[in-house]
Amino acid sequence: MDIPLASAPGSGRRAARNARAPRLPSLTGMRFVAALMVFLSHLTLEDLFADDGVQQSTTATFIQGGFTGVGFFFVLSGFVLAWSAREKDTARTFWRRRFFKIYPNHVVTFIAAALLLGFVANETFDFGTAALNLSLVQAWAPVDGGFNIVSWSLSCEVLFYLSFPLLFRYIRRIRPDRLWLWAGGVVGMILLVPLAATSLPNEPYLWYAETSVPRFWFVYAFAPVRLLDFVFGILLARVVLEGRRLPLGLGWAAVLSLAAYAVAPLFPMTYKLAAVTVVPLGLLIAAGAAADREGRRTFLAGRRMVWLGEVSFAFYMVHWLVLTFGVRWLGDQWGTPAALGVAALLFGVTLALAWLLHAGVEQPVMRRFSIRRRPRLVLYRQEPASAKAAAPEPTVRMEDHG
Repeated sequence: MDIPLASAPGSGRRAARNARAPRLPSLTGMRFVAALMVFLSHLTLEDLFADDGVQQSTTATFIQGGFTGVGFFFVLSGFVLAWSAREKDTARTFWRRRFFKIYPNHVVTFIAAALLLGFVANETFDFGTAALNLSLVQAWAPVDGGFNIVSWSLSCEVLFYLSFPLLFRYIRRIRPDRLWLWAGGVVGMILLVPLAATSLPNEPYLWYAETSVPRFWFVYAFAPVRLLDFVFGILLARVVLEGRRLPLGLGWAAVLSLAAYAVAPLFPMTYKLAAVTVVPLGLLIAAGAAADREGRRTFLAGRRMVWLGEVSFAFYMVHWLVLTFGVRWLGDQWGTPAALGVAALLFGVTLALAWLLHAGVEQPVMRRFSIRRRPRLVLYRQEPASAKAAAPEPTVRMEDHG
């Protein structure tokens, strides 16, 4: 017998509205923009430019993109999972889809990293670090995740996915007129995280982050802390689905996000990791979804941007390896025109490998193994047959970051 994890919405009308949640091509396009921000941020760490002034300007412009891009993905994960929750879904089928969405890409890039580290960098295989990495628990302690370093974010996503059925069960019970109040409460907790981090040791010092390792890890990578971003996304999805008014349209939300990105470097490191940008990014995601729901066309919803968004997870998973070993082979400290050419080459290789990983691993595995089998735990009770007849199951083209 199925054990319900969430009760049905309070009214048939609201259930029907939620069931008709449309596709979100604009958010799919945004995914690639966020992945590109992370790519450019990590690119600045490779010191491609021989001209110190150009290198410093490039770093100052793009280094914040890594923090902002990851924060965007965490909020987006909660938003999309709540938006696309299926009426007949179960916890088991949900977890199954999530596993086959992220883990095959993770294993492939882990193997690639192990081979490159062993045969190119001549590093000894570390079985302890490998176990942490493969089990995706590396974000739970301030340790070196090793191998494909960017997979630390998947460690956070695992917690998000495991907790989503329970979180969704209770967040669905919040009255529509109180959703903004709850969202504000979650934002308040996010703003308090840097303050809480001051209780942690201020050493060892992480020179490039201008703070200590424990404080940086707690604010940026500790999975339970980043769960707040995820919950904020779930609440925003309900805000849009319930037809609650948004304070900003897509254009102004984009302006606010750019402004937050620009001023973030003026804040202490522990604040610019997430606190400064989380609200603008959340409003941008909500406004993009509202635009798609209303049928308004945006640049982000174009065919090319949607395709780029669809390969963005694979792009994220391969980019660190391409940058690290690409610069190892090609060298650094290039003149400005040549450095731009090397950057373009690295981007092209990353995109090509992302397409291969997406088309050769991610899509086939999802088609073959993510199909629901025996339902066990339902996300929320099904509506009566009459309600289901009037409310077809939602279709959302996009998937979240991980």
